[in-house]
Amino acid sequence: MGYQNISFPEKTKFLVTGSAGFIGSNLVEAIINLGYQVRGLDNLSTGKKENVDLFLHHPNYEFVEGDIRDLDTCMKACDGIDFVLHQAAWGSVPRSIELPLLYEEINLKGTLNMLEAARQNGVKKFVYASSSSVYGDEPTLPKQEGREGKVLSPYALTKKSDEEYARLYTSLYDLDTYGLRYFNVFGKRQDPDGAYAAVIPKFIKQLLNDKQPVINGDGKQSRDFTYIENVIEANLKACKANSEAAGKVFNIAYGGREFLIDIYYHLTQALGKDIQPIFGPERRGDIKHSNADISKAKELLGYDPEWSFEKGIEAAIDWYKADLKALKVV
Repeated sequence: MGYQNISFPEKTKFLVTGSAGFIGSNLVEAIINLGYQVRGLDNLSTGKKENVDLFLHHPNYEFVEGDIRDLDTCMKACDGIDFVLHQAAWGSVPRSIELPLLYEEINLKGTLNMLEAARQNGVKKFVYASSSSVYGDEPTLPKQEGREGKVLSPYALTKKSDEEYARLYTSLYDLDTYGLRYFNVFGKRQDPDGAYAAVIPKFIKQLLNDKQPVINGDGKQSRDFTYIENVIEANLKACKANSEAAGKVFNIAYGGREFLIDIYYHLTQALGKDIQPIFGPERRGDIKHSNADISKAKELLGYDPEWSFEKGIEAAIDWYKADLKALKVV
């Protein structure tokens, strides 16, 4: 269970792109704690400088401020690297509908630059973040790899295209690639601010500040909320996976299903708040229900997530409560 017992050769070096972001900074922390070297790459467009500063004192950490849209930057970042954990991207379905050209540049061209840089530098394995959004309008639950519908947003299209490019880099250039379709990841250091903030940290911050959160739609949409520790496990186990699993994509989730309105009232109870939500319009491009079949990741990656939603949300609430200054609780 978990990833604490995963081992690599002593001098192994990882590159984490998007290392100043939520998922990236947690990966950096986990790799450092395991005793390996890690280089972070981020242009700080959505990542936070404080997430970089957390590790700058550590002898096994090196940070490069740079943009994945620049191939030369990607080439330098991949120099001497064994494993790439590519997390750099712009998220948010609604924002991608507003800014499709920018999403194409960052999420698609940027990923292609990283694939090419990894290939030219002889990287052993290239593990990258995909998304459950690639399932689009396919209604069948649980979501299963190979059964996708029409994508509903530019964000989803960039992730679907990334998967195809990665598959080609495995079949044409022998670069072992592993796509991880994340399902609604949450946990410590996830940003609660901004118009496109993830729902769990946003709810927690607003409730702690005694404000009424807005739920888009009727609250009956469901998600396979996945705690960050499960995602770290998936990335590291993909680095240990057999090459026969390369070129494939994998659902990374816990395999559960939570309704948004239930989560909201769970949080109000946990935080001791009696605040009713405001129901707003549904968001364009959103998938109504999401639940993952994780059997493929279990079989081919040895993925065995130990953090249930209940265990994860308790840990997340504790972390946000301890970080009241960042939440600006008055």
